[in-house]
Amino acid sequence: MTATRTPTRESLETVAARIRAHVVDMCAGPEGGHLGGAFSATEVLTALYFSVMNVDPERPDDPDRDRFLLSKGHAAVALYATLAERGFLPVGELATYGRPGSRLMGHPVRAVPGVELPTGSLGHGLALACGFALAHRYAGRDARSFVLLGDGELQEGSVWEAAIAAASLRLDRLVAVVDRNGLQLTGSTERIAPMEPLADRWRAFGWSVREVDGHDADQLAEHLSAGPWEPGKPSVLIARTVKGQGLPFLAGRAASHYVTLSPRNHARATAALRKTSEAEG
Repeated sequence: MTATRTPTRESLETVAARIRAHVVDMCAGPEGGHLGGAFSATEVLTALYFSVMNVDPERPDDPDRDRFLLSKGHAAVALYATLAERGFLPVGELATYGRPGSRLMGHPVRAVPGVELPTGSLGHGLALACGFALAHRYAGRDARSFVLLGDGELQEGSVWEAAIAAASLRLDRLVAVVDRNGLQLTGSTERIAPMEPLADRWRAFGWSVREVDGHDADQLAEHLSAGPWEPGKPSVLIARTVKGQGLPFLAGRAASHYVTLSPRNHARATAALRKTSEAEG
């Protein structure tokens, strides 16, 4: 199945830069947002929606579409920005994020076009993606199911129960991406509950595993488009990322987990993103 791509000649990096700018604006609103984990996942979402997945904003309920689940639902601001850039909702609607009556809530809900299921109660997204993959098989569809997990989320036992099920059911149309930024709300994942060697753990559960620079959108797209990597095995891509990537005053800091940007820091963040875009351009 070929991905339905957006009609654009822009590089994935250019799209990712716009997504980050939207996230910064949303996190400067009265409710703030989970900026750090949104920024670490930006290139993953960009690669999926602008290069890999078979989705069409004009037909969001196409039964043959690929499915995506944001298991780390607290990064909803990044998903909303991506869906808006891809044409699932008006870009102007992003300004309503977190406001009374808005469908753009702190965690994604099905009222938002392109959102398959509400997520954010950590540890459940992989099992839901397994369900989609199994349903596709029974329906005789070639669609794939993608799920983005946080690395702190891997401390939930339900993730590994789903991993066992996916491997035993030979769900090779299922692809998991782990946002391996090394931080969670209260600090380093390795200090709180060490999980390395992470790749070996997934292999032990019967998965095909690859690792990649999670901020290289082209590499991400190449790996995510190539599946299944091994027939009969689900695939997991461990994306090595930086929480708050792109903002020097927040990057790599647990403090970036949830922020409400002051007018001064909003301006600082906007300037930092502009400087990065100009350097890359």
